[in-house]
Amino acid sequence: MHTRRADRQGQLAKFGRWKTPPLIHELRAKAKKEGLFNLFLPKSFGSLSPGLTNLEYSCCAEIMGRCYWAAQTMNCHAPETGNIELLAKYCNEEQKQKWLMPLLNGETSSAYSMTEPDRASSDATQIACRITRDPADPDTLIINGRKLYGNAMWNDDLSVYILMACSDPSNPNPWKRHTTVLVPKNTPGFTMLRNLTIMGYDHAPEGHGEYLYTNARIPAANIILGEGRAFEIAQGRLGPGRIHHCMRLIGQTERAYELALIRATDPSKKPRGRLIGDFDSNIERIAAMRLQLDSLRLVVLNAAYTMDVHGNKAGRYAIAQSKILVPAAAARIIDECMQMFGGQGLTQHTPLPEMWTYARFVRIADGPDAAHRHQVGRDQLKTAGPVRERHEGYLRRYRELCEKWEVECEMMVGGAL
Repeated sequence: MHTRRADRQGQLAKFGRWKTPPLIHELRAKAKKEGLFNLFLPKSFGSLSPGLTNLEYSCCAEIMGRCYWAAQTMNCHAPETGNIELLAKYCNEEQKQKWLMPLLNGETSSAYSMTEPDRASSDATQIACRITRDPADPDTLIINGRKLYGNAMWNDDLSVYILMACSDPSNPNPWKRHTTVLVPKNTPGFTMLRNLTIMGYDHAPEGHGEYLYTNARIPAANIILGEGRAFEIAQGRLGPGRIHHCMRLIGQTERAYELALIRATDPSKKPRGRLIGDFDSNIERIAAMRLQLDSLRLVVLNAAYTMDVHGNKAGRYAIAQSKILVPAAAARIIDECMQMFGGQGLTQHTPLPEMWTYARFVRIADGPDAAHRHQVGRDQLKTAGPVRERHEGYLRRYRELCEKWEVECEMMVGGAL
């Protein structure tokens, strides 16, 4: 993939930044022929799956992550992985034939439309984009609202937006107020307002955007799973998507580390007559990066294994653990690699700035760190009851033995032994 980078850049310049380069289609055809397409779909999806477990796919995703766009050639990139799983899991057969199959074949692309500029979207119950039924035609839905992000928004191959919006704001259950629908591209009333860059990168040919729904009309048949079930769908989508980001980040960070090794041993770079890697501070830096990378890989593999054995829901903690730890640590490691390159590390002379930007982006994508830490903390506090009971049992036994041997019991702080 790295050797074809110039081809991709040249084709983007020649054919347009928002058109998928012919190189991608060429490599997709090869990937299909070799059985390397849609590798992310686990065995639970039956005939749609190539048969890999999440654990097995983790190894593949790490390799793909070494090149930013490699996953696209195997249809294993965001947001397609999450969107395809969503459609395969929750759509009816008619919807699958119309929207899922072209995505599975790599013929079209899709975007997930959830985040809003005027709401704290990390609390998705606040999402305000509205879906209402047309009073004159109940089989037609009307959409009004403003959205942000939605990877692949500008790509010419995009065919459908998967939209999460509020359909029943008065429902006493906040988790039943929202609905997920399919919005075809070029729906009247849908307006792209502007392209959004991520720290200066436009992520062409996919890209992000700010966009507006103004009385956009779609058939009610485009509702996925049923009205009021958007949160059920979102959690089913975001769990695997989070782990996929982390898998690819491990590969990307491994490549950044290799670039740092090359820099550290470059004979043309000898400050004060010594290789960069000969300085004690850089020896320590290299060791710390290696240890962190190996630890992060184990965290991700554990999450993938847990999903395989116990399911996505039971693996919630392991998934959150990966999402909290991996992007933040990857950004720190890449930052250290940039430091070893000096001023060049901040320029287009290396891919390190774009790598760092992606790692930083993933700390927000699919839920910010703070939201995941909050959920982990709440879940852990729920385990305090059994922990207290166990320690109270230890304490009772300890006091019995103190009494038996006529020794003074030590003071127990908080009832802990």
